[in-house]
Amino acid sequence: MALNFQNNETSSGRVSLIIALAVSLACLGIYAAEGAQGPLHKVQSLFEGAAAPLQQASVPLGAAVDEAEQANADNGADEDTMAALREQNEQLTQQLTTAEEQRLENERLRSLLNLRDTYEIEGVAARVIGRSTDAWNQDITLDAGSNQGVESGLTVMGPTGVIGQVISVSGNSCRVRLLTDPQSGAAAMVQSSRAEGIVRGSLDGLLYLENISADVNIQVGDVVLTSGLGGSYTRGLLIGTVARVEGSAGNDSRRIVVAPNGSVDLLQEALVVFSAASDAADRTVRFSSDDAQGAEGESDQAGAGDSPDDDGGEDGAASDASGDGKTADEDGSADNADGGEEGR
Repeated sequence: MALNFQNNETSSGRVSLIIALAVSLACLGIYAAEGAQGPLHKVQSLFEGAAAPLQQASVPLGAAVDEAEQANADNGADEDTMAALREQNEQLTQQLTTAEEQRLENERLRSLLNLRDTYEIEGVAARVIGRSTDAWNQDITLDAGSNQGVESGLTVMGPTGVIGQVISVSGNSCRVRLLTDPQSGAAAMVQSSRAEGIVRGSLDGLLYLENISADVNIQVGDVVLTSGLGGSYTRGLLIGTVARVEGSAGNDSRRIVVAPNGSVDLLQEALVVFSAASDAADRTVRFSSDDAQGAEGESDQAGAGDSPDDDGGEDGAASDASGDGKTADEDGSADNADGGEEGR
């Protein structure tokens, strides 16, 4: 009986399958034959409308699944990949730092080139490689020495003017005493009046114009240059401008403070001067900063009043200060050299 029962079940299943296939084929035939408004098409449209909300809801769900899979992949990045990214970041940071340092260095060197071109300076550029740490000895060390033609006594300029003088030399370095050093003294003159004096340093880091005639009228903003008397500094190079005058003309006790156009505390490069144009004192240095442009305006007004007689007077004074004309020529004084050219 059990066997017969199983055979009946199998026969019933086959009949159901045949009936289902027959119905499907009939539906396909009717679907193909009827138009878009047929009953089967209407049933299809009904099911599609019901399924549309479910399809729309599945789109963000699929996107969320994709994002989760990506985050999973990122979290699973191995340590080698992360190390490579860190190294690349460090390299990019270093490149950015180097580029910025090169830009700042180019700006400083451009200022030195400006001075060199203005004064037609022959010399050697050098980097600052050492500084003194006490107020009694204000000096710096440069990476240029006798092998580069540097000699003791040469004038040294920063990007905005004279900063000091070479006091000792080795093969590839030299020591420069700054103008602000209390032991320093540079023969100087006021560009507008040609009045001569000495610029001295001090413990407070200021420059003072001393030994100038009491009857000379000195104004804030007057340009101060090296006079070259005695041959200690190359003649006609910019030192700075008068920043303050304590007292009035005719007062022997007045104090004249000279401000350099830039700070030596931040000095990175310098120019050791071998020689400069004979008419350097009559030339105007043009700077880009607002303060330097103010000093430039004073230089322009002062230069307009120069005359050959003034130069001749300075040349004669230089000869007297040197002892006699012959000795000054042998020492290589720039003033005597100018005087000799005018004499010829």
